Amino acid sequence: MLWALSLVALFTISCSDNDGDGTTPEPAANVKLQSTTLGQVLADQNGRTLYFFSKDLTGASTCTGNCLQAWPAFTVTDLNLADGLDSTVFSTITRPDGAKQVTYKGWPLYYYKDDVAAGDVKGENVGGVWFVAKTNYSVMLANGQLVGNDGKSYKADQTEGTAETQFFVDGMGRTLYAFANDKNKKNNYTKEDFSNDGVWPIYISEINDLPSVMDKSLFSVIDVFGKKQLTYKGWPLYYFGPDAKVRGATKGVSVPRPGVWPIVQINSPSAPN
Repeated sequence: MLWALSLVALFTISCSDNDGDGTTPEPAANVKLQSTTLGQVLADQNGRTLYFFSKDLTGASTCTGNCLQAWPAFTVTDLNLADGLDSTVFSTITRPDGAKQVTYKGWPLYYYKDDVAAGDVKGENVGGVWFVAKTNYSVMLANGQLVGNDGKSYKADQTEGTAETQFFVDGMGRTLYAFANDKNKKNNYTKEDFSNDGVWPIYISEINDLPSVMDKSLFSVIDVFGKKQLTYKGWPLYYFGPDAKVRGATKGVSVPRPGVWPIVQINSPSAPN
């Protein structure tokens, strides 16, 4: 009898250790949304802010060596997302040391060394190339070499040459263009039946999150035959179809010749009336 009672007691303790239902507790989320002075940003489980690097345009990490001392890569063994985050836009890349760096919409994620408390955003706009990671950017800034459809390298002024240029992309890193023949908040390219939209698709977007360096009042939305096209300084914004939605592709800068479909920058001139 005593032996039987001991077995019952041991079984009861064992069940108690598994919360009584025999299941394993869910692991804690290591990526979540954190409230900050800049709004909701991606953060780790402790609320520490995560960042995008505008030079990571192609999706590969270009922060290496000494850069990592100030901007440590956000690496995890097993990615666990808080409720409300879309797992389909998270992934990982393998760094040279074998560590798995988390990416969001193709942007590798980093910490900033001077952020010490949950919600700190001291890394925002550092060097004009670091920005808090948000889930809903209408426009992001990217830095890279412009390469046209002709295979030639171009500078921001549409002349041939090698130079790093900062320009507008969408939240997925896809290049945005303006059309030189458009007027202020007036799309002069798209046909009513959208038969030419495949070549230069209009950028359909509301005015959502933007890097803090951008002036939100300079953006607006216009109606183009029933679709909502985002504009900047009056310029309607477009993709280039042959860029094939590839991050950082800038083939449109040379089509049909440089200057007709320029990339868009913070200091782009206002569209004419």
